[in-house]
Amino acid sequence: MKKKKLQAIRKQKGITQQQIADILPTEVSNYSRKENGITKIIQKEWIKIANFLNVPVEEIYEDDHKEINDSGIDDENIYRYLSHLEKENAKLRNKLEMLKIIISG
Repeated sequence: MKKKKLQAIRKQKGITQQQIADILPTEVSNYSRKENGITKIIQKEWIKIANFLNVPVEEIYEDDHKEINDSGIDDENIYRYLSHLEKENAKLRNKLEMLKIIISG
């Protein structure tokens, strides 16, 4: 999830992504991925950024619960896919048991 509050306050204060990347420290491309919700901002980084912007963390913090991971799949789709895989595994286990019976029978 894009960090809209962080981005808005950073721009309002005239701070560049490079300046925040420097205080983390990280590459500006990595910070850009963090601000765009591609990679996670850890708690220690939230605190550093808030201190640098001179605002409370709560003013810029946004939850990552719907963040897209490196493979481009959000949490909801991961759980749906895992459920699908569990069903497929159950079907395959049943087939395997039937084949064991046929072979031993």
